[in-house]
Amino acid sequence: MRRRAFIQGIAILAAAWPLAARAQLQVERMRLIGMLMLYKADSREGQDCVRAFQQALQKLGWSDGRNVRTEIRWGEANVDLERRYATELVALMPDVILAAGSLSAMSLQHIRSTFPIVFVQVGDPVGTGLVDSLDRPGGSITGFMNYEFSLAGKWAELLKQIAPNVTRALVFRDPSNPAGVGQFSAVQGAAQSRGMEVRPAGIRDAGEIERAVEAFARSANGGLIVTGNAGASVHRELIIQLAARHKLPAVYADSYIVAEGGLVSYGPDRIDQYRNAANYVDRILKGEKPADLPVQAPTKYELAVNLKTAKALDLTIPQSVLARADEIIE
Repeated sequence: MRRRAFIQGIAILAAAWPLAARAQLQVERMRLIGMLMLYKADSREGQDCVRAFQQALQKLGWSDGRNVRTEIRWGEANVDLERRYATELVALMPDVILAAGSLSAMSLQHIRSTFPIVFVQVGDPVGTGLVDSLDRPGGSITGFMNYEFSLAGKWAELLKQIAPNVTRALVFRDPSNPAGVGQFSAVQGAAQSRGMEVRPAGIRDAGEIERAVEAFARSANGGLIVTGNAGASVHRELIIQLAARHKLPAVYADSYIVAEGGLVSYGPDRIDQYRNAANYVDRILKGEKPADLPVQAPTKYELAVNLKTAKALDLTIPQSVLARADEIIE
């Protein structure tokens, strides 16, 4: 009996071991996450966003090199680069792809892959055809939108607060993106109620931007509104330089532009979007479908002011604005 019990015990252990081994392998299976970023590889804001995403994933149990591997491509908001890198990432057969920006998301969707996609920094996911609706995205893509159009009206309001003499505003937006059209309409409505005339300007290349500002600055009492889009990120140094050269107060959508010399910004906390995106990626890796995860609007906004730039423009920022600021650069 003892010998028979011993043999039976060995048999049970032998049968159980493969199951345990398979379970362990399943838990530790290396997952692949693709990331298509709208930034340049050496950009501070791009690196900050990637770091925030990876740190949030780690808190959820996904450790780079142990159970997850990340492949990053930097599209630089360039149509050709974005499409090329989108094709590269899909060819790697990732478990999920993070797409930063409308161009990245649309480039991936254009391939019509079935890989799950989580987007961030997208202005109008319904208007661009990325999702069927915000509540029920459908398909294999979902994520986090950048703005509700009502936010664009606050840029006009803020410009008038910091520079009461402004009666004209040049509004940089992406005319090829439905979000750009919607944002301009919201800015126009808010500006008219405050006695400001607005004029749209494209932001596709440096020449277009420089010509628009040079022509606009020939008349007095002007200001700039730079809506949130990939072109604003790529050409921010030029826009900051032109605003300074022509003494134009400018309101931006992104706080990192203010850190680099822009005057004032108001917009969503981009880093927070990447942390939230990590949560969606985690849920997808654990079996949930993008179609069942609603597209979410920002919940955190931040106001940034550069007092050094204000001084160079001979502007005094009202105390009411400073009291609301999340970041003040002196």
